[in-house]
Amino acid sequence: MKLRFEGDIQELLAGIQRLLPELDVQFSEDGIPVLVEGPLDTQDDALEVSYERGQGMIRFSKKHQFFRGLGLLVQHLRSGDDFRVLEKQQFDQIGPMFDLSRNAVLTVDGFKAILNKLALMGMNTVMLYMEDTYEIEGEPYFGYMRGRYTKEELKEIDDYADSFGIEAFPSIQTLAHLEEFLKWEPVKSYRDTKGALLVGSEQTDKLIEKMIESATAPFRSRKIHIGMDEAEELGRGKYLDLNGYQDRFDIMVSHLDNVLAAVRARGLKPMMWSDMFLKLASGKGDDYYDKETTIPEDMARRIPKDVDMVYWDYTHTEPEDYTKVIDNHRPLGCNLVFAGAVWIFNTFGVNYGLSLNASDVALQVCKEEGIREVYATMWGDDGNEGNPFAALLGLQLYAEHAYTEGTPSQAQLAQRVKLCTGVEMEAFLLLKDLDEIPGQEPNNAKQSNPSKFLLYQDVLLGLFDKQIEGLALNDHYAKLELAIQNKRDKNAALDYLFEMPEKLSAVLKRKSEIGIRLKQAYDTQDHATLRHIAEVELPAIAAAVTELRLAHRTQWLRMFKPFGWEVIDIRYGGVLTRLDTAAMRILDYAEGRIPRIEELEQERLVYSTTNRWNHKGVGWCSHYYRMASPNVFYHVLNPF
Repeated sequence: MKLRFEGDIQELLAGIQRLLPELDVQFSEDGIPVLVEGPLDTQDDALEVSYERGQGMIRFSKKHQFFRGLGLLVQHLRSGDDFRVLEKQQFDQIGPMFDLSRNAVLTVDGFKAILNKLALMGMNTVMLYMEDTYEIEGEPYFGYMRGRYTKEELKEIDDYADSFGIEAFPSIQTLAHLEEFLKWEPVKSYRDTKGALLVGSEQTDKLIEKMIESATAPFRSRKIHIGMDEAEELGRGKYLDLNGYQDRFDIMVSHLDNVLAAVRARGLKPMMWSDMFLKLASGKGDDYYDKETTIPEDMARRIPKDVDMVYWDYTHTEPEDYTKVIDNHRPLGCNLVFAGAVWIFNTFGVNYGLSLNASDVALQVCKEEGIREVYATMWGDDGNEGNPFAALLGLQLYAEHAYTEGTPSQAQLAQRVKLCTGVEMEAFLLLKDLDEIPGQEPNNAKQSNPSKFLLYQDVLLGLFDKQIEGLALNDHYAKLELAIQNKRDKNAALDYLFEMPEKLSAVLKRKSEIGIRLKQAYDTQDHATLRHIAEVELPAIAAAVTELRLAHRTQWLRMFKPFGWEVIDIRYGGVLTRLDTAAMRILDYAEGRIPRIEELEQERLVYSTTNRWNHKGVGWCSHYYRMASPNVFYHVLNPF
């Protein structure tokens, strides 16, 4: 397809040139004429795209809308019929938050690749969550060996985003979630607890000023997210030793005042996670989602009003769950922003069953409640085996909600994600089946992650074997491997995303139930089966794990900086070496060199109360080291 643009496109040209190859479209004088009108000074944030009598037209209010319009134009032109699409933007700002702090730091090229997709979707903002992955002059341990961005890299990302009218801005931490910086002995003077800063310290205040200056300097935007979530440790470490017991709300407000002073001095517009204020008000063990929470008037009076509060909620699927917590925020008197999620947390796949359902409900409630700014978080908990490119279907849902008054249809979502990403919706949805297995709660509502714990669990210890008894998971993963193979499109630029899930399915069709069979053979003294497992099946699993590791490494290095991959490499190495040891011990027993295998003598117990017998899914584990072994990986007597 060839297009010729008519009108003033000077400010759009760089973005057009970057996106036309994505759309397989050429910029040509003999192409279809497309009249470009905008940006128009209108109040309704309207986008109009049409093709009539051989003439295309894109009329828009904001720069970013043009690029969504470009995608819509190409999408409908391919149908061959005249058309007219009129959309009104439902949110002032909508976009993703990329977790760049849990080992997987997108390269600049990786960031640009995903910005191309966001531009076609019509997103107009992107938040970079950086705990310690940006440079601070005079603080060499800040982000040391963690793939931190240079100022030049962040400026390049910002420039690229701006070419599409996308506002990029930093999200940092100015209180807690700083474990990876505070772990270094040379910076212990900043440390209150393992992950929280020592507030009330002049030295800490100076550090925070440098954080704010360094994080915001590369960006055009004057916005900054100052974090402050999940700071339950606040005032309970060195601060307690120095100051005695102080009310946590008093500490929090005093520290917030200091942070905001640094923000205001630079003319910045701050936002922060809201959970600590609602937890402190709930009186029920830090319950953020307690529907009965009431913000006391004296508390509300002391909270600054020039900081936006970001309400985060990733799991609820009933409208009243959102409306009630939104109501709980109202007495704070601050502008309210919403953050939902696309679940790439703690898994090799994407929990689309939960993500799409929760997001659909949350975004509709946000429209009804007048919330004008919305983000989709994609956290990378526990090492980040997943990746944000696999979450593009979820981001597409956010985009379609942003331009649809009601709820976008499944057909609309499918058409748009195919245009914007080159991948069919059905292919993306297969990624949920890495975790959405037999025995699961509907739509994996309890966030079970068997794709991770079944890979990393030890075959001799079988920590999760009781969780999955009788579920025929070998068959499930064999069918999933074939389904992924059949849905792949070798001509699609993002087809490589499915290589690792396919290889993981190939591992789990062999490994998921091997511990159960091994225990049964041992208990019945079936030496022939034990020998076959040791000599044939475990080596086959090891070979499949090796293929998986290579596919995963290729994917990682294609989108992320190398720092952090060593963690995943070590995990794969652990799987392989334990398979080797298991084969040796089984043969030693089967051939009479040892009298028993102590690990297989142990009764298999349910891993946790998160299991299918009490309707909580098939299990969830947040930490690799708890999947791999019940024994001590590390023990720190004095972490402070």
